[in-house]
Amino acid sequence: MKKIYSKHIASSLLAMFLFVGCDDAGFLKEDPETFYTIDNVFSTSEQVAQVITTCYHRVSNIYCPYDNSSELNVWSYSMGNGTDIFDVPTIRFSYRFNDYSIINSENAVFKDTYAAFYYLINSANTALYAADREDIVWNSEAERVYIIAQARFFRAFAYRNLGELFGGVPLVTERTTTPRYDYARSTRMETYQYAIDEMEAILNDLPVTTADAGRLVKAAAQHNLCQLYMDKGVLLEAEGGDAATAYNKAISYANDVIDSGTYSLMTERFGSRKDENPEFYYASSVADQTPDHTYTSAGYPIEGNLYWDLFQIGNQDYQDGNKEAIWCAQSDYEVYKSDGNKACLDYPGIYGPVFRDQGAAHITGDREDVGGFGMCQITPTPYARDQIYADKWGDDLRNSEAVLHRTFLGNVKTSEYYGKKIPWDVLYRMDGSGKPADAAYTMLYPLSCKIGPDFYTLAADGRTLRSIFRDDYLIRLPETILLRAEAKMRVGNNAGAASDINMLRSRAKCSYLVTASDVSIDLILDERARELIYEESRWNTLLRMGGTVAIDRIKKYSYWDYPRTTLNKAFSVWPIPQSVIDTNKDVDLEQNQGW
Repeated sequence: MKKIYSKHIASSLLAMFLFVGCDDAGFLKEDPETFYTIDNVFSTSEQVAQVITTCYHRVSNIYCPYDNSSELNVWSYSMGNGTDIFDVPTIRFSYRFNDYSIINSENAVFKDTYAAFYYLINSANTALYAADREDIVWNSEAERVYIIAQARFFRAFAYRNLGELFGGVPLVTERTTTPRYDYARSTRMETYQYAIDEMEAILNDLPVTTADAGRLVKAAAQHNLCQLYMDKGVLLEAEGGDAATAYNKAISYANDVIDSGTYSLMTERFGSRKDENPEFYYASSVADQTPDHTYTSAGYPIEGNLYWDLFQIGNQDYQDGNKEAIWCAQSDYEVYKSDGNKACLDYPGIYGPVFRDQGAAHITGDREDVGGFGMCQITPTPYARDQIYADKWGDDLRNSEAVLHRTFLGNVKTSEYYGKKIPWDVLYRMDGSGKPADAAYTMLYPLSCKIGPDFYTLAADGRTLRSIFRDDYLIRLPETILLRAEAKMRVGNNAGAASDINMLRSRAKCSYLVTASDVSIDLILDERARELIYEESRWNTLLRMGGTVAIDRIKKYSYWDYPRTTLNKAFSVWPIPQSVIDTNKDVDLEQNQGW
């Protein structure tokens, strides 16, 4: 099947907007056909489609980190640094995102995130402008309708995210041709309502399925509508409005996805490695990757399972048989090599532990057994790595050795633990009172199969093991199920919420299934962490909850004390970037409360 890649996007768009060549004698003669402007660059549907491809590329840049120097991808937004699930290690103090003595509206994370979604809106508006031109030659009416539906989806998607993160923002619905300094903020409710109206308007223009992996389908809009009506309901509840109607609409849209017959949870092993088990060598060098240096040969075999299968190369797309995949960003090694090293996931580098610094007496190197060349830009909190699996919650495929690798064998030949399991109290360098060394604790942790595979595609080319090449989930059915569970809880149907949560827990072969009395916001957030860590945008999740949910959990679960001592403001949205406020000189953009 076809896939959407970024290959040639930059060069194609550059050619569209740069001057073309001319001969020496005629270069001073005005000739509109010798250069492109926004008014003559579009003449065919393929050119409009290139702008849509740019929209897909922008979404990938926001959610799928390939650049470990990006404020947007690393330090906060894409996974949730500074929330209840991620913090920073000792070596990243300058990038800490939960010390509110230094975080203000000028922070680059706020600015870059805000800008990224408006860039997406700009591209969508450009595509809609072009699609509306009478001189565009379309291959079919269906092609035109789908192009427009995708552009409107991306615009609504951006506003949903902006509303959840920043509250009410300016609604820019047409491309602008001259500088403006008079944008007015909508309310948060108006922002959500605009996104709802756009998503609902295109539902029948999106296909149920598509042969092209990565392309938008109807369920992607229905999932977003479920979340948007949840957002709306939370606001209405705080204002004393009719929240129940909004929550029931959220349930209805979730039903449309979950009960459609198109999607279902994967409940049996499947895909490219369904008959395999993960295997690691305890080897600090390639030379030691021999059959007598495997975890299996050392007496620590790892059993593969269906949840592990979900994150193996070639298993992510609906077109490849994964019936819970609703929308995936695309990645490919060959494209990576030919397109500026951007069609990859830098999960091992960004989120991987650093054993070579903290465990060097017993375990070192940059091979698969230590998660590749990890640089630990952010680290899972104690809550995310251990507490959600404590006691009765531990018997869970998502906590299995294949999925959350907790057993590490020494690979330093002089170590007493060579080829043996290293206790965590040794790795953490715990003192007599049981307190770990901060550097060791924050840089060493269980390795999720979502970020640390047992083999690297680029290893054969001698490249550094810090990038992986698999498609990445943007929407997976379990998130839709968890949204429905949350909506049911919010209308008082805790039994229904428990039933939805148990769909995932049963799939994960958990020994403990929840009951109606277990159901709470905290349980929903715990289950989201178990199912969606390294997938969901945790800041969106916490901020859209309203009230003090975000700040309470940040204070409770942070490894460091910064938020407990500095988080003295009440907020359920991020600040509008100060540079945006300052630039909009003709209209006063009011700052969000608390910032």
